[in-house]
Parts: sequence; C-alpha cells; structure tokens
Amino acid sequence: MAELPRTYKSVRLVERRARSVAEGTSSGEGQWHEIEIHEGGFSQPKRSEGEEELLTVRVKGFAYNHRDVWIRRGLYRGIQFGGTMGSDCMGEVVLPQEHALAGKEVLVYPAVNWLEDERGGPDVAGKAFGILGGTVETQGTGTFAEYLHVPASHCVVCPPHLDAASAPAVPLAGLTAFRAVFTKAQVRPSHNVLITGIGGGVAIWALQFCLAHGANVWVSSSSHHKIQLACQLGAKGGVDYTKDDWPKQLASLLPPESPFLDAVIDSGGGDIPQKTCRLLRPGGIIVNFGCTSGRPLTFTMGEVLKNLELRGCTMGSLKEFKQMVQFVQEHKIQPVVHKTLRGFDQVEEGFQIMKAGHQFGKLVVLIDPDTQHKL
Repeated sequence: MAELPRTYKSVRLVERRARSVAEGTSSGEGQWHEIEIHEGGFSQPKRSEGEEELLTVRVKGFAYNHRDVWIRRGLYRGIQFGGTMGSDCMGEVVLPQEHALAGKEVLVYPAVNWLEDERGGPDVAGKAFGILGGTVETQGTGTFAEYLHVPASHCVVCPPHLDAASAPAVPLAGLTAFRAVFTKAQVRPSHNVLITGIGGGVAIWALQFCLAHGANVWVSSSSHHKIQLACQLGAKGGVDYTKDDWPKQLASLLPPESPFLDAVIDSGGGDIPQKTCRLLRPGGIIVNFGCTSGRPLTFTMGEVLKNLELRGCTMGSLKEFKQMVQFVQEHKIQPVVHKTLRGFDQVEEGFQIMKAGHQFGKLVVLIDPDTQHKL
C-alpha cells in the first residue's frame, strides 16, 4: 500500500448563485451552486466508544448521480455547504493495515443508518437516514475525494470482473434499481416489465437486472437513439413517451400469448398509472422512484378497481446493497458508462454533461494516477 499523504483533495459545495439563468437551470430557477477543489489535511479517523470500526479508503474513481445536479441547483433538502459531493465510488482500503479488507478494492454503501428493514430506513435508533454527498444527514461526507473514512460493514469487496473505470458506476443507481426490481416490483423470470425514461443510471441498471433475471423488458424515452441502445442491451422494444398514443403503441409490441405488463418501473411520475392501467394485468405493480415529469403522481379509482399497486422506492438498505453487489458478480453484469473523465480538472465537465441530460449510462471520474495511466 502507498504511503499516506499529508493532504488530500475533495470536491466541496460552495453557496453561490449563478450570474445568469443560462448558468443556472433549464427550467429557469437561475441557481447553480459552485464547487471548489479543496485540499485539506489528512487525518486518521477516531472512533468513539461503541461505534463500528472505520476504514480509510483511497478512492480510485467516483461517479455522478442526478441528485448531485439537484444539490447544485438548490433543489435537494438538507444541503450542507462546505460538505463533500458525491455518493458513488470504488477504492482500496488502506487503513488499518491489519484489517481483513486492507489492500482490497471495495465498493462503498452510499448511505447511512438503513441496515436491513425491507420497508425502508432508517432502522438505527435515534439516527436519520442519509445519502452520502453534500447533505447534513451524513455530516457532509461524500465520495468525490481522494480519501474517505467508512464503517467497515459498509465496504463490500468489488466484483473481480469490474475495474476502476466501471465499478464506481455501481453503488447508488445499482442499489436503487435492485430494490425497485426485486424488493418492490417482485420481478420474476418471464415477467413483462416496462421501464420508463431509459438512459438514466437507475433505469439502465433496472433493465440489466430484469434481463439477467429472465424477464422481458420494454422501455420508453423521448430519444429514439436511447431506445435503440436499450434494445442493443436486450430490451424487446420501446416507445416515445412524448407521443400521446404511446400506450397503444406499446400494447401492439406485447406478445399475443402474454399481452399484459406485470410491472412498471417509473421515474417520471405524473399520470403514469393512468397511462399504463390498461396495459397492466390485474394486481400489477407500479414502482416509482422519481418525478422527472414535474407533475404530481396521480392514482385514481380506475387503478384501485383493477387492484393495481403503487409503490414508492428510494435507495435501499445495507443488506440489499450487499445482495445487489453479489448479483452483479454472479451475473458478471458490466455497468454502462457513458464517458470516463480523468482527474479533478474534469469534474465540472461531468456536472455539465449531467445537467444537459443527453447521456446514456453513468459518468465516471478516475482520480488515481496509476489507474489513469493503465486505462
């Protein structure tokens, strides 16, 4: 293991309004908090009595999520200015050197205080659930840094088929999709599933999990190119959700011998239950993990009379995280990475790509010089 540094870099959130709407958000809020590359002193973690042992992870690469953009837009609750950004990373455990995980590459559970309760977190008495990166619930701890200190149980050995350019794309999106597909939608082999808004990290992971489990998947997007890419991954087909008749188009794609959906995994919200009511079998399940449409999610008596279930889904427990990583390893699933950036100098470029929203897959930043050279 390399000698530990006296200082380390991290990407920190700075409270500052954009100088114009063009620098802010596409919807006109005109707010875009800046970031800075902070270099601070390195210190070994101190554990309080009764607390779990902390491991020091030297980060090799990290990845973006849409929440990182929402935080910079000021649209996420509990923002902590001065805190480190980011929820996803892969790195090597460097301290303590005598620990069983020392020298191993690990993925870090991207949240705190949700251990195993299938209903939702938190399930640690007296503590709030929080996602790593830029918020008060995690005391500003984030993964966009050269080093971070993590509870030992939150470090899971990285699947050996993944490298530093792909592994950082796994944690948050993979966990959210895993919970949506298996815990909430209860997808089984041969089920018919619609995944809306294909192109984002969670939606693509949901597609890959469903396919690995033997389900049949259709997708929706406003981009024909993204639908084509999804079909290359194994989707049966797709529809353009900007067209008013997309439910009718999707109905024509479903197989005659099994003409109904078993589940819908949705990130748009709005009237998706009404749009898919006739497509779903009685007792079908709609899992929602976002509201990108900007319209309230509606559920009417039409869906009630068909015994449809609407289930909210956010993130997942530590137990589900470990199950997800094991599933990725067993099925040798390769994350879809849209672009690989190199070094802290390209961090802002990644945010701008995320803000534009044209990517298909995850954005990864490599910060380990040896890894950058090898790849």
